[in-house]
Amino acid sequence: MTLQKRNNVHVAGNGSATLILSHGFGCDQSMWRCLLPHLVTRFRVVSYDLVGAGQSDLAAYTAEKYASLWGYATDLNELIDAYAEGPVIVVGHSVSAMIGVLAERQRPGRIAGLVMIGGSPCYIDSTGYTGGFAPDEIQALLTTLDDNYLGWSSSMAPTLMGTPGQPLLQAELTSSFCRTDAQIARHFARVIFLCDHRQEVSGLSVPTLIVQCTGDPVVPVAVGEYLHRVLPDSQLSLIDNMGHYPQLSAPGACAAAMDAFFSKHGFGHE
Repeated sequence: MTLQKRNNVHVAGNGSATLILSHGFGCDQSMWRCLLPHLVTRFRVVSYDLVGAGQSDLAAYTAEKYASLWGYATDLNELIDAYAEGPVIVVGHSVSAMIGVLAERQRPGRIAGLVMIGGSPCYIDSTGYTGGFAPDEIQALLTTLDDNYLGWSSSMAPTLMGTPGQPLLQAELTSSFCRTDAQIARHFARVIFLCDHRQEVSGLSVPTLIVQCTGDPVVPVAVGEYLHRVLPDSQLSLIDNMGHYPQLSAPGACAAAMDAFFSKHGFGHE
């Protein structure tokens, strides 16, 4: 099995640096469609589907390898080795923000920059930390996914997208969730919502942009502020927007935040 087939890899654009776009739960690389035309003008852009998502090779999925996010991080490093040219910036949405962190912990110094869009190292509240959910709320969520994944997808997608004036975006996310293999989605949800990667995030020296919506139903602003505190070379960009998918619902604001970050660190300049 080739990496291209395993992860449905696509490469576009030219530039002295490589952007690798990594999507979130229940989605695939089509979630980058609004940003891609802008990014390919300055970068070599690699987009891919996480194993178990989109048009990836489902035969590559094993519950053992992907019992934690480290398995996905290993995949990401393999893709960097195979497809990246020049400095590498990983743009990770939601769970992929942490996959990028873990990839850097596996291979320190390989990643030159990180962009975290709606990322969280831990979703469960604890003493001195606001993750957004109480432990029983997470268990209830996982039980609902086990009992009726398609029902959950249809009811939650509009809330997660957060664009009542753009029903087509809500429908796009619902369709994406419903296309995902339900058994894999249930397993992935447990890996995501029960994880705690605060130790791996803390002190990571890679230049990092944290993009956070002010009205994200999954990741409260407190999480973005936490990441900004523990990442020594980070900047926090708050987007006045509802929802968990600003790359679709507020692509202009996302692109502006990313451009400022790239310019500050000299990424993408010939």
